Amino acid sequence: MSDAAQPTAAEVRAAAEAVKTALDRHLAAVERRSGEEDPAVYDAFNELAAAAEAYDELLYDRYDEVTPFEIPGEDTLPPYTGPEEPSALSVLIRRDYAVAEPQRLMAQARRVEAADEDAPPGAGASGTVHGALGLLFGEFEPDEIASRHKEFGLEEGDSTLWVTAADESAEPGEWLEAPFEQVDPERVVCRFDVSAVFDEEFDDDGDEEDEGEDGEAGLPDLDEDLDTDLDEDGEPARLEADR
Repeated sequence: MSDAAQPTAAEVRAAAEAVKTALDRHLAAVERRSGEEDPAVYDAFNELAAAAEAYDELLYDRYDEVTPFEIPGEDTLPPYTGPEEPSALSVLIRRDYAVAEPQRLMAQARRVEAADEDAPPGAGASGTVHGALGLLFGEFEPDEIASRHKEFGLEEGDSTLWVTAADESAEPGEWLEAPFEQVDPERVVCRFDVSAVFDEEFDDDGDEEDEGEDGEAGLPDLDEDLDTDLDEDGEPARLEADR
């Protein structure tokens, strides 16, 4: 960072004072809270987290120093305020993938294209990555792609599933133009997250007894054994004898 962009010492000091003020407000809210999910405590918690994060960033930018505090992320949900007996629900899913093997992806798309009798001759959508993605996601259900992602040359990233409660079912076509625009975190009944971050935390805390001689998990990686190679044209090839 250039000297011109660095915060001043006064700005860092002001951010530190803001943390002290937010800390006092959080303690006061906790001392007079009315119950387990007091919104005043929740608001004070968020204000303290924001103030601490701002101070941490300014401190690093100015002095190349950090605080010993871990700033909470946005993975926690606010208290539930939806209906006690929901009559409808929405399931919101996000799954991230990396295109790890474009040739494998396009080879699978060519199979779909070849099997489509209604496809115009020479359509060639499978010849590009974005065209292949359109073909595959149009042919297979998202859950099937999730379970077979390696076959399609994809690598899993983070994923999350939110179940949100509603007072009544939406009208047909009501939200199709902006399906994720009006998600209310306070109506989330439950959520399920999958991330490599959790795997790393488990590995750090896991027992060494579960590891093999080379430090890897004792059980074999079946995915690697069942995976297939591609030939020069991007088509799956037979496994070599020495594998």
